[in-house]
Amino acid sequence: MGDARFTAEQEQEHTVRSQGGARRSSRASRRAAAFAVWYLRAVTFINFLSAVWVSLAQDVRRHNQQNLFTPYLLTAGFASGVFTMFLAVTMRRRKRAAWILNLALCGPFLLLFAFAMAFPEIRQYAQNWISLVLTAAFAVSLLVGWREFYAKGDRSNPRLAAVVAVGGLLVSSLLAALLVTVTNTAQDAHRSTFPERWRYGTLRLVSVTVDDSHYPGIAPPNWVNVTINVFSTLLVLAVLYAAFRSRRAVDPITEDDEKRLRALLDKHGDRDSLGYFALRREKSVIWSPTGKAAIAYRVVGGVSLASGDPLGDPEAWPGAIEPWLAEARAHGWIPAVMGASEEAGTVYARHGLDALELGDEAIVDVGEFTIEGRAMRTVRQAYNRVRRAGYTVRIRRHEDIPAEEMAALLEKADDWRDGATERGFSMALGRLGDPEDGQCVMLECTDAAGELRALLSFVPWGPHGLSLDLMRRDRDSENGLMEFMVIELLRRAREIGITQVSLNFAMFRSVFERGARLGAGPVLRLWRSLLSFFSRWWQIESLYRANAKYRPIWEPRFLLFEKSADLLRIGASSARAEGFLEAPGLPKWLHRRHLQSHR
Repeated sequence: MGDARFTAEQEQEHTVRSQGGARRSSRASRRAAAFAVWYLRAVTFINFLSAVWVSLAQDVRRHNQQNLFTPYLLTAGFASGVFTMFLAVTMRRRKRAAWILNLALCGPFLLLFAFAMAFPEIRQYAQNWISLVLTAAFAVSLLVGWREFYAKGDRSNPRLAAVVAVGGLLVSSLLAALLVTVTNTAQDAHRSTFPERWRYGTLRLVSVTVDDSHYPGIAPPNWVNVTINVFSTLLVLAVLYAAFRSRRAVDPITEDDEKRLRALLDKHGDRDSLGYFALRREKSVIWSPTGKAAIAYRVVGGVSLASGDPLGDPEAWPGAIEPWLAEARAHGWIPAVMGASEEAGTVYARHGLDALELGDEAIVDVGEFTIEGRAMRTVRQAYNRVRRAGYTVRIRRHEDIPAEEMAALLEKADDWRDGATERGFSMALGRLGDPEDGQCVMLECTDAAGELRALLSFVPWGPHGLSLDLMRRDRDSENGLMEFMVIELLRRAREIGITQVSLNFAMFRSVFERGARLGAGPVLRLWRSLLSFFSRWWQIESLYRANAKYRPIWEPRFLLFEKSADLLRIGASSARAEGFLEAPGLPKWLHRRHLQSHR
């Protein structure tokens, strides 16, 4: 790498210069942008309020008739509330396309209002002056705050929006025509033809009122007309979403990227037990200018989601963090980090991210581990029971497993998977048996008859550590089989030169531990009760107890984010990345083929 001659001090200096170049906005532009967003929020609130407050809705409509008018986008109804809410959300996310749309709409409205004020019968009303001033203030805020709306959309958005508009209008109009045909209550309904009903439904989609006198043979119930108007609202939202959506993904890591990442892992891989998981191939990577540090991330639901610590030299981490944040802001993504260590969290915090403790990682020091003593009695008994049943464990590096044996192990692992979804993101490699992962360690557990019953796979954590990646077992096997395999690994770790092992991550571990102590406060006990309740589905408490058996060293892990308001969206994106939530999209097999085509 040609830039390797840079020093850490030069890299930090480059980062400072980059920060200064990116911060071209002024206090005035930031305040103007904030005013524009809050204006749209206020209008959204009034529009929604008028949808349920009949007298308010009548007042708003009256102000939009004859010689009165209301400020920009202030109308009455649920549909207008949804529209303004969408604009408020996209403006808050600094979407350039939303800024252009608001300016294109607000400008003509302002000119029209200014022209109307030339007539005495209109300017005599104070309400019109208020509407003109508010609309002008919004337009000025757009112009003053233009630098703040920098987020780029996908280049395919205009084409996609056009396709959604045309296809959606066709489908919606056909559905409207079918609905009118089925519910038509006109006495001479037989006189209407399907093209006429189709035209009627299409007009209902694009207009709130239709002159029924032109359609004597069509008289659907009122709820049908309302339903068709709802179709119209949904179509508008779909078109707006297609036009304003963020870029969904970037290119996955290339072969050159993977080689450079592996070089960083060879040099600094012992710093973070999650470092090897940066090699997941659906991730993207961004490098520091010197190439001494990198961040691997994936864009899910508009969230740029990184996991673990940045790879490489900690002194070079700022050089990777800054371009990652800049890229997220340029595309309107929400930056977030899952499972960062305290050291990395401190560095991220210097760049404006806040931290929330997620839980603790269980790390076992092989030299200190023992199953002797009263505290390990239960674990020792379970281990001895499984061993007496005739189970044995074989430990090998992946590179030492013949291809045909690895293929058989992969088949078993797929058969034992819990559901069709491959779970994991921050602490899972997402593949098994790849030739590039030869240093990974496989544990194969067989019963007394020599039949394979369970598998464990670990990824390297520096030269002398392992981090748990995959756990699979036959559901008909002996209870305690996984504990038996883990203990076998810990007892025989020196055979493969291992001194430390990272096991599962225990979310909210401190809540379970402190909440069970004598004197725990009511808030802590309530929080523990809620987590125990949700553990029926998500195994939160069971993972903590499964890890606590080995009396590990608990290392805290953090979620890093910019704004508390984004936590819900970050949580949903994290659940999607980990495989706990499914979103509509490409079929899994097609998605895998797409990834392979980039290799």
